[in-house]
Amino acid sequence: MLDALKDEPKTTGTLVALFPEIDRCTVMQHIRVLEAAGLIVARKDGRERWNHLNALPIKDIHDRWIGDYARNAAGLMSRLEKELDA
Repeated sequence: MLDALKDEPKTTGTLVALFPEIDRCTVMQHIRVLEAAGLIVARKDGRERWNHLNALPIKDIHDRWIGDYARNAAGLMSRLEKELDA
């Protein structure tokens, strides 16, 4: 569902249509869980409810957990390249 919101916000109806194997109630529950986790921000516009991806918590997780590993991996690759060139 987060991938579906990656490029642009979508209405709840559009999200429901993207997951035909899941009933509307289950999709709505999933949206509520994502909203409670701060990953989706919903805005009402008339009768439509637009769901926007909030990527900041994902970035925070990346910076906290993945960033250090990526820096270490880049350092290891750099050292390996230097050793192979020598």
